[in-house]
Amino acid sequence: MADQKPALVLHLAAGGEPLLFALTAEETERLAKDLSHFVRTGSVQTVQTKDDSEVAINFSHVAAAYLDDLNRKTRVFGLH
Repeated sequence: MADQKPALVLHLAAGGEPLLFALTAEETERLAKDLSHFVRTGSVQTVQTKDDSEVAINFSHVAAAYLDDLNRKTRVFGLH
C-alpha cells in the first residue's frame, strides 16, 4: 500500500480551482479537530505545510475545506 500524502483542500467562495496544501501527519491530526470550526467562524489560522512553510488562511473566504489523501486515484467527495 502506498504511503499516504495528506493534504488540506480548500474551495474558495469566489470559485476557481481548489487550493491544495501538503501536510505532515501531525498537522493533519491538529486540523482534523478544528477544521469545521475554522470554516464556521471564518477565522484566520496558520497552517504548517509539509515543506515547513507557514501559510495564513482566512477561512472567511473558504466555501469548503477538507482533508484528503493525494494518493487516491478515484475521487468521490466524502468517500475513501
